[in-house]
Amino acid sequence: MREYTNICPYDCPDACGLVVTVDNNKVIKVRGHKEHAFTRGTLCPKMVHYEQIIHSPKRLTTPLRRVGKKGIGIDQFERISWDDALHTIVNNFKHTIDTYGSESILRYSYAGTMGAVNSPAGDYFFRRIGATNQDRGICSPAKQAAFRSVYGDTIAIKPQEAQHSDLIILWSINAIATDLHFLHDVNVAKQRGATVWVIDTHKTYTYDQATHHVYVKPGSDGALALGLMHIIHRDDLADIDFIQRYVQGYEELVRDVLPTFTPDYVSSICGVPAEVIEALAHAYAKAKAPFIRLGSGVSRYGNGSMSCRCINALPAVVGAWQHLGGGLLSSASSSQYLNKSFMQQPQVVTPAKRLMPMILLGDLLTNPKALLEHGLEDTSGGVPVHSLYVFSSNPAITAPNQNFVRQGLMRDDLFTVVHERFFTDTCAYADIILPATSSVESDDIFNSYGHYTIGANYQAIPPVGESRSNWQVISELARRMRLDDPFFKMTELELIEQMVRSSSKLSQEEQDRILQGDLVEVELPENYKLDFKTPSGKIEILNPQENIPLITYREPYGDGEPFWLIVGNDIRILDSSFCEMEFDDLELMKLRMNPDDARLYNINDGDVVEIYNIRGTVRIKVYFDAMVQRGTLVTLGVWWQSQSSDDAVGINALTASRPTDAGWGSTFYDVQVNIRKI
Repeated sequence: MREYTNICPYDCPDACGLVVTVDNNKVIKVRGHKEHAFTRGTLCPKMVHYEQIIHSPKRLTTPLRRVGKKGIGIDQFERISWDDALHTIVNNFKHTIDTYGSESILRYSYAGTMGAVNSPAGDYFFRRIGATNQDRGICSPAKQAAFRSVYGDTIAIKPQEAQHSDLIILWSINAIATDLHFLHDVNVAKQRGATVWVIDTHKTYTYDQATHHVYVKPGSDGALALGLMHIIHRDDLADIDFIQRYVQGYEELVRDVLPTFTPDYVSSICGVPAEVIEALAHAYAKAKAPFIRLGSGVSRYGNGSMSCRCINALPAVVGAWQHLGGGLLSSASSSQYLNKSFMQQPQVVTPAKRLMPMILLGDLLTNPKALLEHGLEDTSGGVPVHSLYVFSSNPAITAPNQNFVRQGLMRDDLFTVVHERFFTDTCAYADIILPATSSVESDDIFNSYGHYTIGANYQAIPPVGESRSNWQVISELARRMRLDDPFFKMTELELIEQMVRSSSKLSQEEQDRILQGDLVEVELPENYKLDFKTPSGKIEILNPQENIPLITYREPYGDGEPFWLIVGNDIRILDSSFCEMEFDDLELMKLRMNPDDARLYNINDGDVVEIYNIRGTVRIKVYFDAMVQRGTLVTLGVWWQSQSSDDAVGINALTASRPTDAGWGSTFYDVQVNIRKI
């Protein structure tokens, strides 16, 4: 029996430290690693029995070739050898390039693994063969763009500093489901007397963690932030000394924007009573070290980036950054401590190719001119996609505008490869399926976007069945495509060492410890919180490089339907990951509705209804919940087709491929629907 130190590979800010116990080449137990500086030995419910996922009888263990119809199931496939599978893929790539041009090949991948080797494994390969590039931002690029707009390349605050705060705002983050270990720091602060406010669109699992709750109308968070700043200025609560030294644009904000955002006006937008806005503004401004933990939900509207810019300005107005425990955490900056650019091989210049934002997958698969129609450059002139290679993602269920995505995947002239651990919805549309390893079956290295601990994952068990990692497959495809770059001949261990040893931000000691398998919390520079890495050297509430330089309020898209649809987080799954598990609840996809709204539509508790808009229709069962705001509907989780209410479509049949106002991110939450009883 042997124990291995590992990092959880999933798309979560916590990136938990794991201790993996192996006996006879089998994982028999997974527990939290007590020496991890942020997760401290605890795991979320999803990972407590990770060994059941690793050794699940549902794992794909051999390559498969489709011999039946698309979109049906695994019974439409036959087993083949790896040699046959790779030969088929390479022949298709060569034929596609010769017949249609290289940009008719598209790679689609995201964060099925967050490893610095296996997440971007295909980036350089597909650039090297001239394929259509993929802008790999779908989750929260609008939030990231907002932080850069206000703070540039400033290092983000350590989450543990929240322990020293006397007022914490959990803004648009369901921490129980998406940032569980941050609540340890919140609870330490509470024990020291801190108050906790939750700002969200609906009651979440995190409700009981807070002393105060503020429910806003979807997409109105930016107006609330401006309303708070209006009161802070009106009542002389702003830190003028800090502002004069560290903030650019406050004078313009006070003159041109804030006068409009009175408590009553903001209340009319947000639905928050004016007296609550007043109370929150005073509590925040009078706190010694207020801390905001900003989630990604607020960024997934058409106004998402501007809303986040407004929220990012709050700690600047009250001078929170100068105090221990004060500030705002949007995403941690730990990725800069590894030389991740090595995986992109930036020194190799290749011809510019078209770039597809992830949200436009369905558009491009069904309309070759989609990029041009969205005002984007298309160096191919609008060549159709004929070859699609999918890994670390399940776009048939997770991409927006699901009906377009599935329509595109059903095309007879589209050759699709899916590299996966389980038979997902996307696998049903594949021509070739390749079995993928789990995180304990290959080598990789992980940082986090929620804290500053870095750790290497060294292989703990042999691959299950014939599974191979992303990098192993990509490097073999490169060899068969006769790409002789030395990069493709490197092993995962060599790539890990290169990213660590060539980092300019890690000390020699930190490098050595990471490579020997320790969980290392990197040391941040002294006084980093006040070292604002922007062109002005200040916090830029007014950023002259932006299309809209000064922060303000913008409305979300909306759809002209009576209900906002909120797709929250189900604690049992992460996006569509973990859906392969067995669940006791036979009704996984449910709709929560305010009973007063339901009565207007003659809907009873437990009725099956259809929610619909111009993009699609979803059948689902309604459950009454008086805590749901009127005019909103709430459902949790992005479930596989087989787990959906009518075994037909998922919730993303209702979402749009409209971009956020910056970053070309998804607007998954900017969706309105109507409802009818059936």
